[in-house]
Amino acid sequence: MKIKSGTKAIGLSAALLAGTTLGAVMIAPAISQTAGEAPIAIQQPLGAPVTFADLVEQVSPAVVSVNVVSETEVEVPPNMEEFFEFFRNRPGFEDYFGDRGGNSDDDDDPQTRESRSLGSGFFISADGLIVTNNHVVNNATEIEVVLEDGRELEAELIGTDERTDLAVVKVKEPGTYPFVKFETDAVLRRGDWVVALGNPFGFGGTATAGIISADGRQLNGGGAYTDFIQIDAAINRGNSGGPTFDLQGNVIGVNTAIISPTGGSVGIGFAIPAELAKEITDQLIENGKVERGWLGVSIQTFSEEMAEALGREGETGALVAQVVTDSPAAKAGFRRNDIILEIDGKEMADSTHVTRTVGGLLAESQHDFTILRGGKEMVLTVNIGVLPDNVAELPTTEGSAPEPEAAEPETGGAEVLGMSLKPLTSEEVRKLGLDRGTTGLAIGKVSADSPAGRLGLSSGNAILEVNFEPVSTAKEFASKVEEARELGRESILISVRLNNQTSVVPLGIEEED
Repeated sequence: MKIKSGTKAIGLSAALLAGTTLGAVMIAPAISQTAGEAPIAIQQPLGAPVTFADLVEQVSPAVVSVNVVSETEVEVPPNMEEFFEFFRNRPGFEDYFGDRGGNSDDDDDPQTRESRSLGSGFFISADGLIVTNNHVVNNATEIEVVLEDGRELEAELIGTDERTDLAVVKVKEPGTYPFVKFETDAVLRRGDWVVALGNPFGFGGTATAGIISADGRQLNGGGAYTDFIQIDAAINRGNSGGPTFDLQGNVIGVNTAIISPTGGSVGIGFAIPAELAKEITDQLIENGKVERGWLGVSIQTFSEEMAEALGREGETGALVAQVVTDSPAAKAGFRRNDIILEIDGKEMADSTHVTRTVGGLLAESQHDFTILRGGKEMVLTVNIGVLPDNVAELPTTEGSAPEPEAAEPETGGAEVLGMSLKPLTSEEVRKLGLDRGTTGLAIGKVSADSPAGRLGLSSGNAILEVNFEPVSTAKEFASKVEEARELGRESILISVRLNNQTSVVPLGIEEED
């Protein structure tokens, strides 16, 4: 029997394993079976495609290539400025360098450089609205879209959102354009088929297929507002802004990033989920920008291990690390180390869940936050603000928790959980960027095979609190470790200070045999 290769053929190895019918011949599984040791056998799913051609043919007219001309400022290195200044008045300078050396009359004008880039996009309305990535059209001076039939149309920018890397443009030429829709109610499962279309490396109209590899991925630098869909359909440079389809031709994601050691596809691509993409693009179409709700805190995930250390097994949420001065959170009474459990009665899974929930709230609206403080739950009512553009530059109140009482000075140090601890000196408090009078423990030598060493603690770090209670002596620290052990806890929460930032991490305290 001859089995043809190609997209319509069924692989022989797959047929042998699944017991697939080829023509009129049934090929049985090639794995021997004995009673009680039968291998997992799954029938070929009904409707599994032999080809994606019909799907691609129908949706591809809605997918476009996006060609962008952009202009960016170029900084001339100081040493080059000195070079040009030295030779500017020498004979022949203009012949070789032209105006690259700058002109004394317009030295204050920034030098710019024109660049060109390629991306992808897709129509979401008959009148020519197109979704793409923000990084595709960033700093664009000209935007051109190329349709499947080869037409090149000028487009204008409608709006961008840097935080989710989404943008909307619109073709200037009136007409009726084929468009696709977002599938916002899809239940995504690992293993579901997907098809990606786009313009990789300038090869417009390219289709690739694969499966959903994972859902809810978070990426470094990907922003706190997006949980990405991971797909293994090939995505390369130029696919950015293009759609990922389900088998019904609905858009389930906007392709935006890859992870690759080579720069090409290795089967790890990421798409912005359709639900978020539609929410953001609707706002961009209506307002040209996205106005997010703002609480005014920096947070970290309150993990299951952290919950266990406090005897709150099964609870999740977000831990407040800092409170922005005069923010909605500060006015509502938030403090450092508060744990956000619920917003308007809805349980929060992690810091991303809190960030996205707050970002979706209307400015000037009022909402109830259920928090855990000092082992007790309480509700704070917040008037949500508008997220400012310069939020990273705003002052924070690191010490918004109650100030600890001054402790009696302790001479010397002690070793606890594999690390040498001694009280912070006033000079160490200053170097760590802490308020004057702050107490805590300076970490000295750390044993590499100790719980502290395995956690990554090292000399120069400082411990300010244990389970959100201040500690100022090694004896106090050891006492809190023993208290936690007596309660059957496997870890404690320690507030660690490093590089002018305080983080809360769980530290194992189980006694070794």
